[in-house]
Amino acid sequence: MDTISNQINKLFSAELQFRLASAVRLAVTEEEQPLDLPKQWTYGRHTVKYNEVAIRKDQAGFAALCLQRSATYLMAVAIKDAIKAIITDPKNHKDLNIRNSYQIARLIRNAFAHSPFHPIWSIDEDCRDKIFEVKDIIILNTKGLDRTSFDWRHYGGPLAILKLCQFVRFKILEDKNRRPEERAMPEPKNNYIQFGDLILKKIDTIPKGAKRIKVKKSSDGSIDLGRGYFIR
Repeated sequence: MDTISNQINKLFSAELQFRLASAVRLAVTEEEQPLDLPKQWTYGRHTVKYNEVAIRKDQAGFAALCLQRSATYLMAVAIKDAIKAIITDPKNHKDLNIRNSYQIARLIRNAFAHSPFHPIWSIDEDCRDKIFEVKDIIILNTKGLDRTSFDWRHYGGPLAILKLCQFVRFKILEDKNRRPEERAMPEPKNNYIQFGDLILKKIDTIPKGAKRIKVKKSSDGSIDLGRGYFIR
């Protein structure tokens, strides 16, 4: 059996990969991510030239999205493995937070592992038509999900898995390191606020050539940006 310390490190490693993948996707979206690769790359017995591994700008957005998705689901794998390695029979554990954390991570892992580019829910018969919840973090209602396409709305999206990963690390495995919100971090170069996939960037001056857009405010003063996004 792995030690608790090993499992904590694996959870943290998965979380770090998600953080980096999220930074890369944001940088690609803002066209600030360098896409340089070696002109020649040798590893072991193989050598490739630049054009064999290079990526175009028009390919980078999709690749960054896939990278972030993979990092998100890797956290689910790490959560499932960590709980199973440390806790006996987590599927039937008396502590609902342990049981539900394990079941949610396991079901997400199964959907991703069997078809990573188009995940499909595969819900065990004894897990169908049930609600698995870790209060204020994540909730998964399995009613009608079996054999349906995986959708982030079913469980709350990537940040719900990030929060679950941290919950398992600090509350279940009792990591003694400082929690993420307690860490001192250097200020970012750019000031972003993100809502889902909508990215807002604070700027000091209006860029040259920027076009003014006329918008209508709703009765409550909010501005409809489309796709369910509002500025209030």
